Amino acid sequence: MHASTTSPSLVDRVLEAFDRAAPPQVAHAHCDIPCGIYDPHAAQIAALTCVRMVQLIQGLQKPDGSASKEEWDTYTMQIARYSAVKEEHAKMCEHELIVLWTDYFRPEHLQQAPDLHDVVWRTAKLTSTVKQQISMEAAQQLLAGTQQIAEIFWKTKNVQTKRQPSNQGQVGGELVYPTAG
Repeated sequence: MHASTTSPSLVDRVLEAFDRAAPPQVAHAHCDIPCGIYDPHAAQIAALTCVRMVQLIQGLQKPDGSASKEEWDTYTMQIARYSAVKEEHAKMCEHELIVLWTDYFRPEHLQQAPDLHDVVWRTAKLTSTVKQQISMEAAQQLLAGTQQIAEIFWKTKNVQTKRQPSNQGQVGGELVYPTAG
């Protein structure tokens, strides 16, 4: 009796030789959605969240001189939390805008929207202002910039848009949506 053994094929032996000569390395890749799925909606929602956080911060009642340590701690904690969320969403907005600007928009889109670079640049710069300040004006300008970019984005796809109320409670505001074809 003899045991049957299978020997590696010529292809297997060649591949093993390559692996020994040049061992495979781990590859790291950054992928911003190579499948071509882009949408400005996330940037608008992030900007709208910044507006809401500014509303909440500005709506807080600062404790007076007779307030307890607990009241001051609560006030400070609320400011810190609202500010952290505002900053986080300003960063998210910036990321979404930069992905659209660098990965989606192409030179031919400049023919449809000659001010595209300026609009995206100004809006992206506003994300820094929103992170640094508690300014309703800056937050509203950020939202307006994301709306303008959304309109340009959908125009490049030959899709009509409409502005609709955000339906997000007290924050109000509008969002740009593509219309059904």
